[in-house]
Amino acid sequence: MNDDPMMVFAGSGSLRLTARICQYLQIEQGKNETIRFSEGNIFVRIQENVRGRHVYIVQSTVFPTNDNFVELLFWIDAFKRAGAATVTVLIPYFSYAKGDKKDEPRVSIRARVCADAIEVAGADRVVTMDLHAPQIQGFFHRPVDNLYALPILCERIIAMQLRDMVIVSPDVGFAKQARHYASCLGVSIAIADKERRGHDERADVLQIIGDVRNKTAVIVDDFTISGGTLASVAAKLVKYGARDVYAAVTHGVLTGDAIERIDRSPIKRLFFTDTVENQPVQFSEKIEVVSVASLFGEAIKRIHNRESISEMFPEY
Repeated sequence: MNDDPMMVFAGSGSLRLTARICQYLQIEQGKNETIRFSEGNIFVRIQENVRGRHVYIVQSTVFPTNDNFVELLFWIDAFKRAGAATVTVLIPYFSYAKGDKKDEPRVSIRARVCADAIEVAGADRVVTMDLHAPQIQGFFHRPVDNLYALPILCERIIAMQLRDMVIVSPDVGFAKQARHYASCLGVSIAIADKERRGHDERADVLQIIGDVRNKTAVIVDDFTISGGTLASVAAKLVKYGARDVYAAVTHGVLTGDAIERIDRSPIKRLFFTDTVENQPVQFSEKIEVVSVASLFGEAIKRIHNRESISEMFPEY
């Protein structure tokens, strides 16, 4: 065991999640503050001594994405300049994870730029959850731990006691992760054949591959922004004979008319985690948030005590 008490601090993008993490760890949250000036500048200040300590800063980089990312860099720099022995960055939702490749001419590989900036600022380790593109871990020269919301979401799904369940992947790309859900729940899997034609966050669902007739379908995904894919897949599932449709998504990155779109869909209940907490929309009664604070808290504890994190997810 490490005799040096852990110090966990919150960025302005993850205030509530950090409080829950500290509650799980049964420690007092680190004291710090973020100030935004009228012209848009961000000022961060640590309000206690961190010299020689191992510190953990929690910050989701969304709502507002660029402000929260720059704030995170300032926090890393502040802790390093204050003499912290190590700075572990916990990014519950890494918003630029979709920018993992150069898939057309003259574009930036945004995730790589972000990874470089985090390292240059001085981060010693990065912890995140359900990266949209797991290969982003290779963009870093520092250790990266990718946690999975699966145990928490599966636990909530099991508590629903749904009959004749089938797990549905919203596209071929998420099929591998969906199989982990199906294995955890001991059920079969179906896959939506989806086509995305541009950057407008809309996709066409062409068909459902697999048997969903008279079954309770549970769509699983890593994130949703517009709710369009969830609504389209749900409608197609009903057309293919599904009795009921539920959904479980790690990152609820909802904007615009996403709530209305979800409310109009056949989805009976949609589960999100609390990796994102500053959405500009008001959740409806269809949506339930489950906390992943225990997973991040356990990861912090294991890092601090030099224990294995992979043992937290034996199904992976």
